[in-house]
Amino acid sequence: MVFCLGLGLLLMLFSCSPSSRDGVDENQFAGYWYQGKAEINVFDLQQSRYGEVRPGKAVMIFVTEDFSKRKQVKLDDPKGNASDAQKVMKLNMTRDFVTGIYPYHTMLSVFTPVYEESFSPKITASVTEWCGQSFTQLNFKNGTYQIKQFSYFESEGDSEAKVNAMPEDELFNLIRLNPELVPTGSQLLLPSLIFQRFAHTPLKAENASIARRDLASNQSEVVVEYSNIGRRLSIRFEKFFPHEILGFEESWTREDGKKETTTATRTHMKLTDYWNQNGTMSEPLRKELGL
Repeated sequence: MVFCLGLGLLLMLFSCSPSSRDGVDENQFAGYWYQGKAEINVFDLQQSRYGEVRPGKAVMIFVTEDFSKRKQVKLDDPKGNASDAQKVMKLNMTRDFVTGIYPYHTMLSVFTPVYEESFSPKITASVTEWCGQSFTQLNFKNGTYQIKQFSYFESEGDSEAKVNAMPEDELFNLIRLNPELVPTGSQLLLPSLIFQRFAHTPLKAENASIARRDLASNQSEVVVEYSNIGRRLSIRFEKFFPHEILGFEESWTREDGKKETTTATRTHMKLTDYWNQNGTMSEPLRKELGL
């Protein structure tokens, strides 16, 4: 009873909050995303790397949090810094697979405004394996992305750049907010940061087309196709709120004509406050998630 009253009060508060992003139903959104829990999605991964497909696991963690507009980091005290607070949808996505004797681990973090009509203020990506590690960070400031790249590869060096384009990586978050927020038709996109590291291509804006279409069984998909770099991405999701991500497929036709295809199919989902489950007694919960 206390929980129901608390949730009702929360919904009332958010229903009175101003929202400038069309398509976000605040009552519906708050009822699901402001429970104090994260949504953990586990996928069977078939990752193409070095011309072979490697089995692995991908995990997508979606959660909302208060973000600093000024520092572009999570706010420790949002109530004490209300003027600097921005509600964001955060995606943390990992991929784990093995190439021969050594493992790969990637992580992508995307922070997308829930209410403001703006690009994601921050996106980061890292790739670690036995050869070394690389890291990329995008910060949206003054109408453009400021990019910093760090890598153990000489050709990718430590570099800085600026790009004015929508990042492909925020499409996952836009789908979770409302798939109709995904722009369609010809677009200038910044390709996936993980793809860029795997393909060792320059990080720059590319011409692409985006399509959104319905599938059978109350499912829909977003398809992205690039005209110059041979990349294609499809994201499959539930048509109705909360638009859960069910799987994705990415393919890349290399300059030598060889095609590499990676697929991820969801197997488990759980809503939980995982940050409070960090003791050894909670480790069996990983089995419930197929990990």
